[in-house]
Amino acid sequence: MEATPLLAAERIDKRFERRLDFAGRLAARLGAALGNETVHALDGVSLAVMRGEVLGVVGESGCGKSTLGRILAGIMPASGGRILWQGADRDRLTGTERRSVKLAVQMVFQDPASSLNPRMRVADIIGEAPLVHGQVTRAELGDYIDTILRDVGLDPAMKQRYPHQFSGGQRQRIGIARALAVRPQCIIADEAVAALDVSIRAQIINLFDELRQKRDLTYLFISHDLGIVRFIADRVVVMYLGRVVESAPTSALFAAPNHPYTIALLAGAPRLEDRKRAFAAIEGEIPSPLNPPRGCHFHPRCPHVMARCREEAPRLSEIAPGRLSACHLNQA
Repeated sequence: MEATPLLAAERIDKRFERRLDFAGRLAARLGAALGNETVHALDGVSLAVMRGEVLGVVGESGCGKSTLGRILAGIMPASGGRILWQGADRDRLTGTERRSVKLAVQMVFQDPASSLNPRMRVADIIGEAPLVHGQVTRAELGDYIDTILRDVGLDPAMKQRYPHQFSGGQRQRIGIARALAVRPQCIIADEAVAALDVSIRAQIINLFDELRQKRDLTYLFISHDLGIVRFIADRVVVMYLGRVVESAPTSALFAAPNHPYTIALLAGAPRLEDRKRAFAAIEGEIPSPLNPPRGCHFHPRCPHVMARCREEAPRLSEIAPGRLSACHLNQA
């Protein structure tokens, strides 16, 4: 692999401000202790995706995985930090370079039913972007669409149909085809199999793997399903309440997790070899991103909490070659 990441995030922050509605503003004027609220979605997130690898991002719902994916894909702006494409600051690129980077990173969404325009035929859904961006001519478009449909396992004869005429698995294949149409180098898959039947998930996962080999793709694979991430990812990043708490090669992370949150997360994941073991959810409730705890965000739920954890946020530091963890226990 190359030393320079294909795609990287440096200290990315994201804040969402929730403004008071009319009733709230009226109550505030009458003396109620109300004001605009700020959701802390991402807090200094850094990660790197190397060319040709699959980087898995896992964590509980609300940890900021999808927000990070949208920022990396250029769909949503960050509140702070930098996104680097092959070492260059994406926000400082202009003209042709900026457009080429936008096309190079594409996203596949969780729900294909809502991410596909129901009024457009499949041929138009797939062919619109490459035609607009001059990647194919109108004369070449028909054959180009047929090739992409075959690559994702669909019959080109169905390209004049509408999305509602397909099954869930077929619609997700259309979503993948749309992403492939602009010849991306990196695909961000945001819970791309979560909405599918179990019997279809394996087919789509295998399709991702086949396309990776055939088209030399790089993936950022966002999922709450640890079993899928263990199967498809080369490395795993674990997030908790807007922060990265651990990063490691997949085999090392599953064999010997370091951070208390990762340990608890994996302990609650069913495995075939542990069929007789009782599984329990992580104790406590995930804190609100409107008012995240001071220090380590995980300390209200951590069985190893120390006084330092309540006041000081741990740094994400190297604990072994290729392994990072953000826990004060590593510096104790």
